[in-house]
Amino acid sequence: MSQWIGLAMLAGVALGAMATGLPVWGVLVSLATMGAAASVVLDPSTGAVLAALPSRLVGLLESDLLQALPLFVFMGALLNRLPLARILFRAALRPFGGARGATLALGAILGPMNGSVSANAIALTRAIEPALAEHEVGPAESVALLTVASTLGVLVPPSLVLILLGDAMMAAHTIALNATGRVDRIINTQDVFRGALLPAGLFLAACLILAFLRREPGRRLPAPTLGEAALALLTVGFIGGLLVGVALGYFYAVEAAAMGAVGLVTAGSLSRQLDLPRLKAALDDTLSMTGALMALLVAATTFTLVFRVLGSDRLVAGWMEAVPGGPLGILGAGLGLIFLAAFVLDAFEIIFVLVPILLPPILMRVEDAQWVAVLTLLVLQTSFLLPPLGYALTMTRAAATRRATLRAVMKSLIPFILVQLVVTAAVIGWPALVHWGQQAPAAVAAPSEAEVTRRLREIAIPSDLLEIAPPKF
Repeated sequence: MSQWIGLAMLAGVALGAMATGLPVWGVLVSLATMGAAASVVLDPSTGAVLAALPSRLVGLLESDLLQALPLFVFMGALLNRLPLARILFRAALRPFGGARGATLALGAILGPMNGSVSANAIALTRAIEPALAEHEVGPAESVALLTVASTLGVLVPPSLVLILLGDAMMAAHTIALNATGRVDRIINTQDVFRGALLPAGLFLAACLILAFLRREPGRRLPAPTLGEAALALLTVGFIGGLLVGVALGYFYAVEAAAMGAVGLVTAGSLSRQLDLPRLKAALDDTLSMTGALMALLVAATTFTLVFRVLGSDRLVAGWMEAVPGGPLGILGAGLGLIFLAAFVLDAFEIIFVLVPILLPPILMRVEDAQWVAVLTLLVLQTSFLLPPLGYALTMTRAAATRRATLRAVMKSLIPFILVQLVVTAAVIGWPALVHWGQQAPAAVAAPSEAEVTRRLREIAIPSDLLEIAPPKF
């Protein structure tokens, strides 16, 4: 009975967000409160586990990785407030063959800094759509280009999505290793960065080729001024240096975010483009976005604890265990659920809510956690692109001022979706793509089927926690 209550809570997240219009963190807290009350009524001993929530939240907020959140959000807010996007667009016109290639290049540069897919779609549409109209790019093709550009922040490092997924994967991998007794190195954020580099490069290169093939030959492209070209080179070099430094392990994501924020503030001040009103507006945006992310993180942590107290994660693990096809079948089932959820939820909501529930059972059977992390990113990006319900497509169409029919937008999106599917299929067929340039991990013995089955049933709540006596007042 209690396990089904947890599943009803999980379904209620998507339904509540769509039907009520409330922020997802509010829906999560409401459902978690109702689920916690039901768990205490059905089994009063679960109150002892729920009493551990405050200490769990304190431990969560003490994570050093969370320091990168406001820093990356601040970088995105500055990029949106400064005229840097328009300068970079003009500077990218000639090198990338016109407005189409410049839009995708700008998405790869600014997308990782803008945070969520919805924020990225809105920011890029507001900044670039007028320029696309000036270069005679049709409304449907404009929406398609901006949709693809807004999803690049999912896969291209360094980005908030990769940072938070890396943290969630580390927790899920730890649970899986403890449950199976397997000896392996736990995945971290840098592993996710490195694994995403080659697939992201392949996808971006193929999209740029498509954009170049659709350019208008003979069209005279405006050249940037010397100052604009210098600023564009410095910006691209600085962001590229941060990416290479994080990927090679010279500094961590928090250090990269701090350097990026300081660099942008310095550049804006020296160029006299960052005045006090713009700085205040950027700080207001940063506090608002960071507060929303922290509220979502706290709400998702509360929700997943109640979900496990109800034993619903064991029910999900049992269902996934019964999926035919062995490890690949379980992986496909888990990624399929994430794919469907991405039609209504943003990347952060999926990372905070679904990844802690679905990934531990998958990683108990699939040993290559880095491969699973990159496939999760690719599935998210694919779902965000697909019409008619793709999250990025929906947000871009809502923010665009020029209207286009869904059929026309779908026609413009098809080549990019095919590229996305080809890259995803390549990563599935050749897992070595995510380990390019890395040392192969040492082989470890796989646990027996009986041992995995036994441990799958124990991953929800440690038995010692259930024996904790209720607090005395």
